[in-house]
Amino acid sequence: MRRRIPTPAGDYAATIAAVASLVADTEREIGAVCPVGIGAPGAISPLTGLVKNANSTVLIGRPLRDDLARALGRPIRIANDADCLGLSEAADGAGAGARIVFAAILGTGVGGGIVVDGALVTGPNAIGGEWGHNPLPWPSPSELPGPRCYCGKSGCIETWLSGPGFTRDASSGRAEAYADAKAAIAAAGAGDAHVVAALDRYVDRLARGLATIVNVVDPHVVVVGGGMSNVPNLIESVASALANYAFSDAIATRIMRAAHGDSSGVRGAARLWPFDCAR
Repeated sequence: MRRRIPTPAGDYAATIAAVASLVADTEREIGAVCPVGIGAPGAISPLTGLVKNANSTVLIGRPLRDDLARALGRPIRIANDADCLGLSEAADGAGAGARIVFAAILGTGVGGGIVVDGALVTGPNAIGGEWGHNPLPWPSPSELPGPRCYCGKSGCIETWLSGPGFTRDASSGRAEAYADAKAAIAAAGAGDAHVVAALDRYVDRLARGLATIVNVVDPHVVVVGGGMSNVPNLIESVASALANYAFSDAIATRIMRAAHGDSSGVRGAARLWPFDCAR
């Protein structure tokens, strides 16, 4: 069973209500009360228990875990959406059988998660895998200081590799901006040389960003999800370009598109609970 509804943009209370409604509708249909796992942007701060680092900024500073538990009338488990992607793909997706998996989301934002031996790597700050808020590596003069990021810094990887970041670059110099990344990619498919050049820059930037992950984490598999992962030939092009930047004589890391597509994150959220607790 799969259901999708639009996110109530900019409305925290409506977001809580939407999640509660989805759970209630699902349980009514299946005739059972279920454990609930949530994949969300950002992280729950170990210091305050409030959301931090979410590109959905309406969530920042909110007690999301507690509010959802109250709305649903039960404890919940919540993790970063890229961590959930990693859990799903390491278990039975593109990273199945690999010891170290790095999951990268290229969507409205840019996030990441690290899974080793089937378990999420978590640390004291709840920021493991957050490569999107490091600066773009090896920037050219034209890439400096870089676009301003919601986090307050400039030139973050997210500002270049997110869907909105690509749309901004593809629209640069145009009288009218593209509505979104999908529209820009369609123009590239139709032979628009301006957007094709923007895609070439995107591939090079993504290879630079992932090279730092390979250098530090040395994963067996990098699984790429999110809307930008669906760009034709993106994964193959990045895999070829990675060797230009990673600190190795050969690159054995496999770059793979998420096997479970848009469903991978929610599948990983379900894995926040042990399977034997479902009832």
